[in-house]
Amino acid sequence: QEQLVESGGGLVQPGGSLRLSCEASRRLFRISTMGWYRQAPGKERELVATISSSGTTNYADSVKGRFTISRDNAKNTVFLQMNSLLSEDTAIYYCNAERPPVTIEDQRIMTYWGKGTLVTVSS
Repeated sequence: QEQLVESGGGLVQPGGSLRLSCEASRRLFRISTMGWYRQAPGKERELVATISSSGTTNYADSVKGRFTISRDNAKNTVFLQMNSLLSEDTAIYYCNAERPPVTIEDQRIMTYWGKGTLVTVSS
C-alpha cells in the first residue's frame, strides 16, 4: 500500500551533479523521516542523508558539503542533490521512509524502501 517512487539515477562524470527524487504518499510523508541510502558492489548498504518531518538533516561524513537532502511537503517528495560527484559515489541509491508510532496501541516504527535507482559516476 505504501510505495516510494524514485527517479533521477543515471550516468554522470566525476565532478558532475545529479538530483534524485522520491515521492511518497501524503499520509506517510507528512509524519516520516525521509532518507537516502546507498549500496555499492561488495559493500553493505549505508546511510547517505536523512531529513525529519520538521526539516532537520543528517549526513554521512563522506557526503557532507557535497550532497543536500531536502523535502517538498506540497509534493510529498524528498530530493537528494548530489554535487561534486566522485567515482566512489557509484551505487544503487534507495529511498527510505521511517514512520513513527501512530497510536498508543501500535508503537511500531515502520520502515519503507524504494526499489533503488542506479547512480554511476565515471569518465
